[in-house]
Amino acid sequence: MEEKIHLVIVTGMSGAGKTVAIQSFEDLGYFTIDNMPPTLVPKFIELIQHSQDNDKIAMVVDMRSRSFFAEIREVLDQVESTQELDFKILFLDATDNELVARYKETRRSHPLAHDGRVMDGINLERELLAPLKNMSQNVIDTTDLTPRMLRKEISDQFASLDDKPGFRVEVVSFGFKYGLPLDADLVFDVRFLPNPYYKPELRNLTGLDDEVYHYVMEHEESEAFYNHLLSLIEPILPGYQKEGKSLLTIAIGCTGGQHRSVSFARRLADDLEKNWVVNRSHRDKDKRKETVNRS
Repeated sequence: MEEKIHLVIVTGMSGAGKTVAIQSFEDLGYFTIDNMPPTLVPKFIELIQHSQDNDKIAMVVDMRSRSFFAEIREVLDQVESTQELDFKILFLDATDNELVARYKETRRSHPLAHDGRVMDGINLERELLAPLKNMSQNVIDTTDLTPRMLRKEISDQFASLDDKPGFRVEVVSFGFKYGLPLDADLVFDVRFLPNPYYKPELRNLTGLDDEVYHYVMEHEESEAFYNHLLSLIEPILPGYQKEGKSLLTIAIGCTGGQHRSVSFARRLADDLEKNWVVNRSHRDKDKRKETVNRS
């Protein structure tokens, strides 16, 4: 038996959070479309049924396509009767006061407020969307929700366990002479530690070689700093996870990114992966310059 295509139509009041919602579905692995004219929905579904690439679709259908919106009920009845589809409507709503406040904050005009009065647009839109709200299987009131809370609500309602993005830690070593990693959340500098570069037998090795690793870590100041570093990082990881962050990048740098930073990143990744999903990378490990290179 073939698996059904999961289709979610996202609609609701303008200003209620449809942009955040469609981004949330994209994060969950859905193929997403914004501002889909209702009359094109059946044709798009027909195309999808002949494709093996996408079995999860989320599309925004709202009053921006007002000229097409009169046909929405007929279109949705047609979609609902398609046996190959697992079809749901997500309707986003908020109180009038909150919608007005959001429009004032963003200084945008309501799409249905032709004379510029936001409340007139809200009232008209609420009247036009009432039948669609009654059809919706999922209704979320976003009045008191932050964007992060809305993303979590959508994830709880629409994501399977396999879809939900997990929290992971990226530990990366780098050389300051090549610039900071642009995606780093936390940056630590180990250039104050003894430098293996000045040991001729270690110069052409890296922190992935045990000789360099043990040389860096055998110093008292290295051990003391590492223990402080680990005791700082371990307690804060649950907080990042709780806030909905899917990736935390920890960057450790020395001068050239081959010895001290690699050694510390190696040890930190080994310890953190006992309790967390950890990826490790060494951005500048293999960079060599003909000029003097003090890693």
